[in-house]
Amino acid sequence: MAQLTLESIISFLLDTPMFSGLAPFELAEIVHIMQIQRVRDGHAVFGEGDLGDAWYVVHEGTVQVSKERLLGPSQELARLGPKSCFGEMALIDGSPRSAGVRAVGDATLFRFSKADFDQLLEDDNLAAYKLVREMAKVLSVRQRSVTQKLSDVVSDDAHADSIRAQLRPYVEEHSVHE
Repeated sequence: MAQLTLESIISFLLDTPMFSGLAPFELAEIVHIMQIQRVRDGHAVFGEGDLGDAWYVVHEGTVQVSKERLLGPSQELARLGPKSCFGEMALIDGSPRSAGVRAVGDATLFRFSKADFDQLLEDDNLAAYKLVREMAKVLSVRQRSVTQKLSDVVSDDAHADSIRAQLRPYVEEHSVHE
């Protein structure tokens, strides 16, 4: 692992899509609220339902985003590597985490706390507003993808029958018969 210096962090972030629209001096205003978090292989960054108190950028390594399922093991939603961001929704609304994230191999993350980021917004920090705009773009792309997938599932009669068949034993097992 390379030594992290302020210069190397700023260079890395300027090359990260979420931060690419910031000038170096604007990024310097953001970096001072950043924390470096190292996560060991298999350890959770946060769990589904945890307090939404920060937003992250992957510096080194890989993280797995997963969602608990009603039946069976959790489902992997994504694997994110360097320059990927996650936790944007928590930064915007502070709601509990909608999915869990854990390290796949050792990972180094840059963590931006919601409280510190909110303070930047309250101070009318232009860089913070630019980042919120970039987060909105990322979340819009994700929402469009989810909407398309949901539309595909709903319009696919064969898939709907498969879902019904998978749920039928669970419903029968947990139904009350009088």
